Amino acid sequence: MAAPKFTGISHLDLSVSDLEASTDWYLRTLGLRELHRGEFETRSVVVLYAREARLVIGLNQHKGRPEGRFDERRVGLDHVGFSVETREELDVWEEHLASLGVEHSPVADVDSGAALVFRDPDNIQLEIWWTRPRPKPQGGEPASS
Repeated sequence: MAAPKFTGISHLDLSVSDLEASTDWYLRTLGLRELHRGEFETRSVVVLYAREARLVIGLNQHKGRPEGRFDERRVGLDHVGFSVETREELDVWEEHLASLGVEHSPVADVDSGAALVFRDPDNIQLEIWWTRPRPKPQGGEPASS
């Protein structure tokens, strides 16, 4: 039996150590909009929205969380990649991050595209990624995956 289909990522929830600092950072750095806040028995949450991507990002500060910063070598999340439509947009993002004083890699071009890597206040690796268009095969039909 084939797996049912899904249409995309509805939301992304990240655990943070300082909810207010992270909220400010994500609003300024990624240009998100705050939708709402919630207080629960075991956590506080701020819900942010990336309109163009139609992506909801939840920032969660858990009560009684273990100490330490994020480390992608632990089992769980490795990094989050956000996409852009053109290679030139990566250069604009690089300038934006530099203007905010956000430490970041230079844009790295590879065969399949290009990436710009940076980290949030809790050391979660974020990436802005551009996928290089695949050449069309003879006959004008798009290349198959």
